Amino acid sequence: MRKRIWRIVIAAFIWAAAELMKSNISSDYMEWASAALFLASYLIAGGDILMKAARNIVRGNIFDENFLMSIATIGAFLIGEYPEGVAVMLFYQVGELFQDYAVDTSRKSIAELMDIRPDYVNIYKGNELVQTDPDEVKAGDTIVIKAGERVPLDGKVLEGSSLLDTSALTGEPVPREVREGSEVLSGCINLTGVLTVEVTREYEESTVSRILDLVENATNKKSRSERFITRFARYYTPVVVAIAVLLAIVPPLLIKDANFSDWIYRSLAFLVVSCPCALVISVPLSFFGGIGGASSRGILVKGGNYLEALARTDRIVFDKTGTLTKGVFRVQEIRPSDAGFLTEAAIGLDNANADGKKTENEIETRKQKLLELAAHAEHYSNHPISLSLKEAYGKEINPGRISDAEEISGHGVRAVVDGKEILVGNKRLMKKYNIFHYQEAEAGTIAHIAVDRQYAGYILIADEIKEDARKAIRELKEAGIRQTYMLTGDNEEAAMKTAGDLQLDHAYANLLPGDKVSKLEEILKNSSPKSKLAFAGDGINDAPVLARADVGIAMGGLGSDAAIEAADVVIMTDEPSKIATAIRIAKKTLRIAWQNINMAVIIKIAVLIFSALGLTTLWAAIFADVGVTIIAVLNSLRALNVKTL
Repeated sequence: MRKRIWRIVIAAFIWAAAELMKSNISSDYMEWASAALFLASYLIAGGDILMKAARNIVRGNIFDENFLMSIATIGAFLIGEYPEGVAVMLFYQVGELFQDYAVDTSRKSIAELMDIRPDYVNIYKGNELVQTDPDEVKAGDTIVIKAGERVPLDGKVLEGSSLLDTSALTGEPVPREVREGSEVLSGCINLTGVLTVEVTREYEESTVSRILDLVENATNKKSRSERFITRFARYYTPVVVAIAVLLAIVPPLLIKDANFSDWIYRSLAFLVVSCPCALVISVPLSFFGGIGGASSRGILVKGGNYLEALARTDRIVFDKTGTLTKGVFRVQEIRPSDAGFLTEAAIGLDNANADGKKTENEIETRKQKLLELAAHAEHYSNHPISLSLKEAYGKEINPGRISDAEEISGHGVRAVVDGKEILVGNKRLMKKYNIFHYQEAEAGTIAHIAVDRQYAGYILIADEIKEDARKAIRELKEAGIRQTYMLTGDNEEAAMKTAGDLQLDHAYANLLPGDKVSKLEEILKNSSPKSKLAFAGDGINDAPVLARADVGIAMGGLGSDAAIEAADVVIMTDEPSKIATAIRIAKKTLRIAWQNINMAVIIKIAVLIFSALGLTTLWAAIFADVGVTIIAVLNSLRALNVKTL
């Protein structure tokens, strides 16, 4: 960059001296000296352009901007227009300088993200703590992360507690507290204490490696606008060169008193104007800036094509649990049945009241017994409902009491506890085993329990709506989303309550994973071909739906392999309102790209016509090329500014 600036400055100084000498010519010697200075200025300013054009011609890539600039400026010299020939090359180089500056600026946010790559890992070899390459560390190894160091690999804290700066991954400045048993993700910065961590994933599979790979490859997936510009330039350039040649040769042969130098001058101006730099550079730069700006807000977009699809999205489908709700289920109520195994002898009560009425202690004992059996049956499951049952039980579970445990997808679990067959799940599970159960109407998730195929009662578990969810739906409506949907495997009552609280337009409940794909297909079938549909889910259970939607958005993608693999857009935080932010960034990016296209095309067509008619000079042509390019590039830089949308 510095060398190019000096070349431009020196060439401009020599050009000014030559122009001054030309205006005070008093002899043939001075005229030759002036021409030599113009040539020197030209070669200093545009020598590299001439070399690139020559190399590209040898390689068969003739019709590019280097060829157009070379032909136009050499032609200007041949007809004696030395000052304008040098000026075209000088201003073209100024435009290239602005272009390079814009690219460097737009890469800055990506480069900052690349700083999350770890340089070393502290690992014990014998009794000595040494630094080694992250690639050499295996899953199961123990590493030490000191205060101020970056977390090099994903792992679980064995010893210590600290605050982690996660802003490089999430864009959020609030530190996260970790202690023994907490998961830590590569790319975060350890702020306070020393942590001893057991590595859970090798570097190639770590969060930081996946994110870097995603960002590095994002610009390879071009948007429809970018692909249009690439195809346009491929056919446009040869056409305008052919027109310029005809413009220089045909009119002087057909028009009386027309001279070749005048029409060659017009064709040269035509060539300068025709250079498609403003389009070829500014449109991809707009999308690159949009992707970089989004990453600084904790939103990873896998390519310009997905950014463009986001900008055109007018309907969005949400998963419920973990997306609109916290996914932290808590036991709200336990209702044991009077029938079946819950007799006094079965639950350890010595005597029942003579009148058949149960005391508060007896009712509480029945509840605890029901919860105990449910927690044991769910011991091997990591489903949020299972975790909530085990958390509510609050006691140590003895695996020796459990055998023959299995998870039944979309239904629940089956296990043998203390020799009894325990079924815990939704009403579909009860129907599957032909077990009569209460037809409850609760605004929450119901876990039915059966013992030896007899109904034993149910446990009501409720999820909480995220604080951010209402704001998200409101902002999405403001961003132009016409219809909002929710697909959930939860019961009708819980789904309708969540949909009502958030003012969603449509909600569908009791859906198995396969049903969600079918419902999404149905929504897509009833929509306009120009309309785009986005699906937002947690990226783990919803991978098929994420892949089927026009735009798949994974919520809370930190540490989720399925989120990064299946989704087109990954929201690194757990905030659904970031979806609205992503859509606003996408709309702004597309708006800037089309501003550049419209401005460049209108100005170029106008000046091309004027050049053909002889109503403009090379100076106007320079503005129509370099000036428009500079304006378009500077306009593209606005895509990086995502603080105010």
